[in-house]
Amino acid sequence: MRQDSLRQREQRTGWWLVAPALLFLILIYAYPIARSIGLSLFSQNLGTELQPVFTGLSNYSRMAVDGRFWQSLGNTTLFTVLSVLLELLLGLGIALVLNRSFRGRGVVRTIALLPWALPTALIATTWTWIFNDQFGVWNDLLLRLGLIQTGVNWLGDPNWALWTVIAADVWKTTPFIAILLLAGLQSIPADLYEAHAIDGATAWQSFWQITLPLLLPQILIASLFRFAQAFGIFDLIQVMTGGGPGGATETVSIYIYATIMRYLDFGYGAALVVVTFVILSLAVALAAWGLTRLRAAHNLGDSR
Repeated sequence: MRQDSLRQREQRTGWWLVAPALLFLILIYAYPIARSIGLSLFSQNLGTELQPVFTGLSNYSRMAVDGRFWQSLGNTTLFTVLSVLLELLLGLGIALVLNRSFRGRGVVRTIALLPWALPTALIATTWTWIFNDQFGVWNDLLLRLGLIQTGVNWLGDPNWALWTVIAADVWKTTPFIAILLLAGLQSIPADLYEAHAIDGATAWQSFWQITLPLLLPQILIASLFRFAQAFGIFDLIQVMTGGGPGGATETVSIYIYATIMRYLDFGYGAALVVVTFVILSLAVALAAWGLTRLRAAHNLGDSR
């Protein structure tokens, strides 16, 4: 009885301690989401009508046949999947290099972190000039190598624009992935590799049988963070292309911004926010479930 009473007091104390944080989360996240859900059931466009008019699910019906929304969703999905995959691969490679001992490692780590530390708007402006069709460094390099005959309008060509912003995002955020994975690598005991080498394992076998399984928690965290950030990308694309040309780089966030701030259609904009939130939540939950199952499979294989 005394143990149960002590446990109950500890639980009550724990709830009192986390209550301010929970209240803060409710005010910051829950209220805006609930407000958006309510507003999405109304038609309110400040350009045509000042008072909201209840229309039920008409905004969602409009979204189902909105080609611009589906195009922006496709752009967002492609941008998210490609950028996160490339950042994971490059970040893992950089983390493996930075985890080794060599002269000047501290300086190299600092330099590797700079792209992520710089403001996104500054990075976007820099990459806009790098991909400039007349004065850009990228075109100049390709011309010198003889890979192209004339300058390519990378940001003005619908076939290339999305790939250029993906390249800029990968350069900007790969250091974030690398730092997280580097922290995971440094927590792996060196004795495991030494014992594995004594058993005759190669470096490649050690990577697959020791490094990757033990690094899966950090990979999970980094993937989820970057997935959520990439799906809501706004500032980088807004500065580089503004969603153009012809909607080739328009993401859901930019479409929502245009709907609310340019067209003043708050009802439909709120519906877009709600659907985007649901899609993102489901995608993150699915990704977390998949990575968790992958980790469990690795643990099961190790136990056997």
